[in-house]
Amino acid sequence: MSSAWICAHNAHTDYRVLSAHLPTWAPAGVLDTLRLAKATFPDLSKYSLDALIEHVQPDLSEAPAQRHRATFDAFATAQLLIAMASRYETWDQLVAAAVPPGLPGAPEPEKDPTLW
Repeated sequence: MSSAWICAHNAHTDYRVLSAHLPTWAPAGVLDTLRLAKATFPDLSKYSLDALIEHVQPDLSEAPAQRHRATFDAFATAQLLIAMASRYETWDQLVAAAVPPGLPGAPEPEKDPTLW
């Protein structure tokens, strides 16, 4: 297993594609900016990359290429992650908000202390 984490917007899709093409690849964790945005900005009506760029207004002046190109979208996703991560006090809080269940790095569900 790697110690590297990845980040993607709607991470299930990218994780599935990367896993199919790189069968031995195993990131330490997967941060999803879509999931993080829903936790960070619960009152937004949309959570598309465009809607988040409009809401957060990250500095994209040095983004390569243009919107809807992989390098631009990756740059924008990274800027959105940085902006949203600053709203969380600890790594554990960020992970709880950003890692979808079933993907690497997801927190273990709390065990009910009343069960034996």
